[in-house]
Amino acid sequence: MEFTHINDEGRAHMVDVSGKADTQRMARAEATVWMKPETLSAIREGAVKKGDVLAVAQVAGIMAAKHTPGLIPMCHPLMLTKADISFSFDEANSALRLESLVKCTGATGVEMEAITAVTVAALTVYDMVKAVDRFIRIGDIGLLEKDGGKSGHIFRD
Repeated sequence: MEFTHINDEGRAHMVDVSGKADTQRMARAEATVWMKPETLSAIREGAVKKGDVLAVAQVAGIMAAKHTPGLIPMCHPLMLTKADISFSFDEANSALRLESLVKCTGATGVEMEAITAVTVAALTVYDMVKAVDRFIRIGDIGLLEKDGGKSGHIFRD
């Protein structure tokens, strides 16, 4: 097996994508934040002392998507054309579900940007409410869908 991110000297390098055609790229990722029911209610009602949890988490997720190459060593800097975070409340499981959508036109995909965005947004939710709920859990982080490039349109069932 030949490693794609190892140079001739056996050290890590960023892959050369300069020969690849620019295509429209899209990725969606998700994360879940489980918490006490009263914490979930406080978020929904805008009653958290630190402010609007969802607004702050949304901005944090967008910023994270834009800064992914500074966090993940082999990620290429991309000119993102869209980054967004959406939220849904799962009262039955006392959870907040987060979903990111990231797009660009380029030679490589935006999966890492989408996953980073939703992860940082989830961490921001934790930061905003940790004073009232210290045992929040974050999980189920992963890619939902991607489109563009050699692999085309794929999605998780």
